[in-house]
Amino acid sequence: MKRIAIKIGSNVLTQSNGALDTERMSAIAAQIAALHRSGIEILLISSGAVVSGRNELPLKKQLDTVSSRQLFAAVGQAKLINRYYELFRKYGIVCGQILTTKENFSSRRHYLNQRNCMSVMLDTGVIPIVNENDAVSVTELMFTDNDELAGLIATMMDAETLVILSNIDGIFDGNPADPSAKVIANINTAGLKDVADYIQTGQSSFGRGGMRTKYNIARKVAEEGIPVIIANGKRDNILLDIFNNPDAVCTRFVANPKPTSKVKKWIAHSEGFAKGEIYINEGAKTALLGEKASSLLAVGVVRTVGDFEKDDIVKILDASGECIGVGRVGCDSREVQAKIGKKGDKPVIHYDYLYINE
Repeated sequence: MKRIAIKIGSNVLTQSNGALDTERMSAIAAQIAALHRSGIEILLISSGAVVSGRNELPLKKQLDTVSSRQLFAAVGQAKLINRYYELFRKYGIVCGQILTTKENFSSRRHYLNQRNCMSVMLDTGVIPIVNENDAVSVTELMFTDNDELAGLIATMMDAETLVILSNIDGIFDGNPADPSAKVIANINTAGLKDVADYIQTGQSSFGRGGMRTKYNIARKVAEEGIPVIIANGKRDNILLDIFNNPDAVCTRFVANPKPTSKVKKWIAHSEGFAKGEIYINEGAKTALLGEKASSLLAVGVVRTVGDFEKDDIVKILDASGECIGVGRVGCDSREVQAKIGKKGDKPVIHYDYLYINE
């Protein structure tokens, strides 16, 4: 059975005035229902709570940014999930709500608990609808946006495809406002790093992210073995089109033919959860970036920053301060400090728990 993750952006679900676009939501729900009936398991990552709440609840007094976001999210999430519940119920489909935070991905135990919950839902035919819990998240604990969350969900649940629906057709080979610019149909993650030069850096009207974030997430997920499609959720029947028509207008990221292990997938998306930093010398950097699989040894460590425990996620930085990877450390910060520069000890970070940025 196929399993796909679908992320729907705020600009797809809302009208220009910030109100929920109920017709668009209904059309997307109908397409998801058709995919569900065909035997495909669906993981839905949906934005829209904050903008929905903002439209529902005009404020009589000024609130700070965090408080207003929490308030709008609390009200808007109820409105959003109720709308989904009624839409899917028309097709005899049950959906369930999962609200999560970045912190819930920071430990392997919480990560597996979430995966188990979603697995049970899928096994019983329920569509999980996932969103960040903005009512309790604060700035330093927030995902970059729901594109980042969608990447985490897709890799955690071993989705066969991640679809990111935005209000643009895909990644263009120039400014999308330029009539001569064209959508790049396929991106091979192994050979098109220059594509990033085409991408506009502005954010969307209602969401927190932009196309550069989508590109970075899509590239990382594809490198881990999951194909990614960026498409325009405002187009009629776009979900059915991209799965049934190879010429559908969208950008497809070709998956790495050598899938990443489940643990490495978790670690690959864990940079934001890092509890400390380990600086390494040029010899260690050369070994880690080489073709041969290598663990990080104490002899290559120069210094550490932060107070971390065994099994915490840490960033790995070179002498210039560039982050070259992340990993789950095999000992705490005091032990690493005591072993700096020494040979013949067990790895500070074993290769199986190490992810090197491409």
